[in-house]
Amino acid sequence: MSSPESDSPRIKATLLGAICFFVLSGILVAGIWPFHAPRNDVSWLSSGKGLIFGKYGSIVSVGSFEADRSHNDSSCSIEVWLEPDRVNASGTILAFYWPVSRVAPFSLRQSLGDLVLQRGSPGQLAKKAGIYVNDVFSRLQPVFVTISSGATGTAVYLNGILVKRAPSFRFSGQDLTGQLVVGNAPYTNHNWSGQMKGLAVYDRELTAGEVSQHFADWTTSQQAHQAAIEGLVASYLFDEGKGSVVHNHVDPATNLLIPERFFVLRQQFLERPWDEFRSDWNYWKDVGINIGGFIPLGFFFRAYFSAIRKVKRATWLTIALGFSVSLTIEVLQAFLPTRDSGTTDLITNTFGTALGAVLCAWSMKHNWFVRADIAIL
Repeated sequence: MSSPESDSPRIKATLLGAICFFVLSGILVAGIWPFHAPRNDVSWLSSGKGLIFGKYGSIVSVGSFEADRSHNDSSCSIEVWLEPDRVNASGTILAFYWPVSRVAPFSLRQSLGDLVLQRGSPGQLAKKAGIYVNDVFSRLQPVFVTISSGATGTAVYLNGILVKRAPSFRFSGQDLTGQLVVGNAPYTNHNWSGQMKGLAVYDRELTAGEVSQHFADWTTSQQAHQAAIEGLVASYLFDEGKGSVVHNHVDPATNLLIPERFFVLRQQFLERPWDEFRSDWNYWKDVGINIGGFIPLGFFFRAYFSAIRKVKRATWLTIALGFSVSLTIEVLQAFLPTRDSGTTDLITNTFGTALGAVLCAWSMKHNWFVRADIAIL
């Protein structure tokens, strides 16, 4: 019959092993939950026209927009009537995507209360340029945004009134080509939540008078004459009220489809850190969560390897384990539209593991476990 003294190390080893198991299981579940593509959270407004985009909701054009060479390719305009669900949130409102070069030539994003216009240049290392329009979404109410770009730069109007002019930032009709994704980024999960009531695209620059008139027409439901407007490429009135298609009243080849399941058009695999980087609070919050989430793995597995398994170089083995676990999660996330597969997480998770392992080694060296009455050595 074994004595309590001989059973004590076995119990402690079992307890530490159980802690390691639950830490690893928790990280894996947190990393790949919900394990599948959820239903596409896009629905029609019960009263009035428009679509509601929920937490995981996005729509995409059936076909691709093509540049019209008969018009001036250096000017274009976009009108969008929308209302965000939250002020302190970030997401991609809409983006055009070129599948061949895997570049989003133009996108509109919400960054907390600001509107971000971003232009991406084609190439292996896509260079991005953008401008911020402050306090567009500072209040939860509908806003009609008009963006008009031409030879003198880009002008941004809110509810028919000029609020920003950027002479150095321009985009062209060529940038408003490819597949159109609304409610999410085309290559990563950066979804936007809110209501969209109207969207139009032009292959020419709108005048200030046209901007004012169009705002009045949209907000008073007087868009019947739109098809005759010069340079109109797309007009989505969001007035269907039901079904899975939002019709382009100019060209049905670019109708918007509402899929049954949430999707990312071209899911990235281990996206590069400089492509993932965003200068907003959510990005840095995620970095902190990824580092902090792997510290327990580094701490407890380092303790298990050194105190129970008596492994030499337990710190390096623990860091290698953290890297392997993170790599497994990132590979699996490439098949889940609600998650992002990127090397930034791989770096931060491994760093968090290393911090935990070093903290454990320091604690054991200074007899922290003994002082806390956890004598695992």
